[in-house]
Amino acid sequence: MPGRGDRGGKKERPRDARGALRRILSYLMIYRGSIVLFLLLAVLSNIGNLLGPRFAGAAIAVAEEGYRQGPGHVDMDRVSHYALMMLAAYAVSNVLSLLVSIGMTRVGRRAARNMRRDVFDKLMKLPVSYFDRNQAGDIISRVSYDIDVISTSLSTDVIHILTSSITVAGSFLMMCLISVPLVLCMLFTIPVSVLFTRHMSKKTRPLYAARSAAYGEMNGYAEEMFTGQKTILAYAHEDEICRRFGRINEKAATAYRNADGLGMTMGPTIGMISNFGLSAIGMGGALLYMKQIVSLGQISSFVLYSRKFSGPINEISNIINEIFSALAASERVFRLLDQPEEAADIYGAETLSEAEGHVRAEDVHFGYIPGKTVLRDFSMEARPGQTVAIVGPTGAGKTTVINLLMRFYDPQEGRILVDGLSHERYTRRSLRRSYAMVLQDTWVFRGTIFENIAYGKENATMEEVVEAAKAARIHNFIMRLPSGYDTVITEDGGNISKGQKQLLTIARAMLYGTHMLILDEATSNVDTATERQVQKAMRSLMAGRTSFVIAHRLSTIQGADRILVIDHGDVVEQGTHGELMSRRGFYYRLYASQFE
Repeated sequence: MPGRGDRGGKKERPRDARGALRRILSYLMIYRGSIVLFLLLAVLSNIGNLLGPRFAGAAIAVAEEGYRQGPGHVDMDRVSHYALMMLAAYAVSNVLSLLVSIGMTRVGRRAARNMRRDVFDKLMKLPVSYFDRNQAGDIISRVSYDIDVISTSLSTDVIHILTSSITVAGSFLMMCLISVPLVLCMLFTIPVSVLFTRHMSKKTRPLYAARSAAYGEMNGYAEEMFTGQKTILAYAHEDEICRRFGRINEKAATAYRNADGLGMTMGPTIGMISNFGLSAIGMGGALLYMKQIVSLGQISSFVLYSRKFSGPINEISNIINEIFSALAASERVFRLLDQPEEAADIYGAETLSEAEGHVRAEDVHFGYIPGKTVLRDFSMEARPGQTVAIVGPTGAGKTTVINLLMRFYDPQEGRILVDGLSHERYTRRSLRRSYAMVLQDTWVFRGTIFENIAYGKENATMEEVVEAAKAARIHNFIMRLPSGYDTVITEDGGNISKGQKQLLTIARAMLYGTHMLILDEATSNVDTATERQVQKAMRSLMAGRTSFVIAHRLSTIQGADRILVIDHGDVVEQGTHGELMSRRGFYYRLYASQFE
């Protein structure tokens, strides 16, 4: 099998940040009506927010005017009126802002739900080779962690940028209306802020990409170790595993620190630049006030507007860090979505509905990695109802034959025919549904025993499930369980033994009722006594069906119609058990190594 790649250990750099942003926004545009509504509410919220300083300045102007006439001449009614107007404007603004936040959070979660659905649908369409090359934990990290990062950005960052932009534009307009000279005092801070933000963005963007990759690697390693926990304990390898995880965890923590540590300097630095602008406003305002060009109320309003102008710029600088993190995560997700799917069925491909079971391979060459051949000149024939056993040492290519029969992979040369037609002439879905499979690596899912056995047959009845369970010699065990066939199997079958899981998968295959079977070490996890019982059931199951059996226990395939002996990708011998034993060749030596 090919080695696993794309582990995320290397430093990743965004390849197309703008393209990733456009694709993220495409998920938001599905809800463009809601977004337009929330944008209008955000505009109204900002109008209220911008009116506050105006009312505050008016209140100070009234107080200033009255104070000049004498302490007793301040019109407190007008001051109170403007103060109440300011409070009302801020109250309405905050309520609308709350509604916008709640609404955009829902939109963001829905967009993330759609993205996660698209990713999961994509995973169902990817070829087996993709899962052979990539860690399950890394894939899970893209479905969960990366999409959560994107979801958070969609929920908050987009609307923050929109509202902040409105606040900046509105504040700038109001400052221009109050005093153009004061605006000129602070204008130098804008290009400095923009240049600094652009400089930092170039440095932080690859760091956020590296952070996402490091988390994917850590999740992949953790998933592998949790799966192999019993093996780790059996070999007393806990300390080494912890040390390895410590190194990977340190790598992820360093990537997080590098990204967020540098990113967090943006806000304070932009704030410092803004404070320089505020100092310039103070000096300029004092000079203009002494020359009676501006009033105290105007200076107060201008200072408040300058804070509203610089505050969103600070927020945007911080939000940019989150957006870079979301872009890095989105590129990992979109790279998965852009993976090539299984090749489409050829035009006019037929549906294999009732296979007779005549399978033939002609001069098949295949390798998982270019230049490294696994099967060479592989040929075989299985007539309807025959049992073909495939034996050989580990790594000889036995499982590869099964991968080719199921069209998980296609041969580079040669062809495989079913009922006289080449594999490519059938739809993949119908071809695969023509086989029932029992694999050495058993798979059961969280659900009842009934659901697990009936998995392959739609609308299966209880009577059919019970009959299949009896044939697989597991009915008695099921009836001893507290809820019988309604007993819930925990995730990955943790509450039943491996042997019992394998019997369940055998019962599932028996119920499936196809004309062709693939049995990959189907009795490897059962004891000798149970194996004899299952062998009887298997012989009944295989009667009249074309069966391909991969076996290491050669005693289980002595009755096969044809035995293929594979070594290093070549069929070195084939024949019945008696014929192969009489030749005293490779098969004979394999058999003798087990029984003599």
